[in-house]
Amino acid sequence: MKVFVFDTNVLLDLFVFNDFRAIHLKAALLSRQIDALASPKTLEEFTDVISRPLFSLETDAQETILAEWRLLARVLEDQNLLSAPWQCHDADDQVFLDLAFTAKPCTLISKDNALLKLANKAAKEGIRITVDYTV
Repeated sequence: MKVFVFDTNVLLDLFVFNDFRAIHLKAALLSRQIDALASPKTLEEFTDVISRPLFSLETDAQETILAEWRLLARVLEDQNLLSAPWQCHDADDQVFLDLAFTAKPCTLISKDNALLKLANKAAKEGIRITVDYTV
């Protein structure tokens, strides 16, 4: 089974915006065709982001989204993550790299330029960093 890590922007596309580009990815996630990883830090960030007024999500909707993601994701404890040999310019995104590095071979789907810039280095370690939502 292929292992995937989704950054927060991708989770927004999957669970908040229901972006048409993510339909096949969400279907694979819901049917358990892929192993999606999270960690307490990534869950905390997603919780913070969807609670922002920008998204206008009622508390019940936020809780439903978080519950669905928690049911679908395999959570690895932050203290058990290996440190990736590359540092992301955005410290908040480092946890996604570390999660992918721990689970390699792995695909990290991200829309974040700071993460995407590390794609060539990560590929040498069996980590595909891409903006492509194809499973």
